[in-house]
Amino acid sequence: MPEIELILTMGDGQSEHAHGVAVAPAEPKLEKPSMYQVVMLNDDYTPMDFVIEVLSKFFSMGLEKCTETMMAVHTQGKAVCGTYTKDIAQTKAAQVMAYAKEHQHPLMCDVQRIK
Repeated sequence: MPEIELILTMGDGQSEHAHGVAVAPAEPKLEKPSMYQVVMLNDDYTPMDFVIEVLSKFFSMGLEKCTETMMAVHTQGKAVCGTYTKDIAQTKAAQVMAYAKEHQHPLMCDVQRIK
C-alpha cells in the first residue's frame, strides 16, 4: 500500500513550514481571591459558654479573644469570627451551625463578602 503524504497549505500553495507562524502563549491574569467574613449572629437561647466553645473549636481563638467576640455577639447582635476565602468561610459557617444543631442550639452564622 503506498504512503500518502499530507501537505497543509496557507492559501498560496506553499506548505505550512515555509511560513513559520509562531503564536505566543497568552499570559493569564491572576487576581487575589475575594475574601469573606464569617459573622456569628446573636439569639436569645444559645448559652454564652457554648458560644465560647464554638469560637475556640472552629476559629482557633484563645479564651480572651473568645470572650471578647462572644460579648460583641451578645451586645451588638453580631460579630466577625474570621476572614477567609469563600469556600473556607462557607465551610466554617456550615460546621458551626451543624455543631450547634447537634447540641440543640439555634446558633447561626452568616458569610459576607468583603468589598
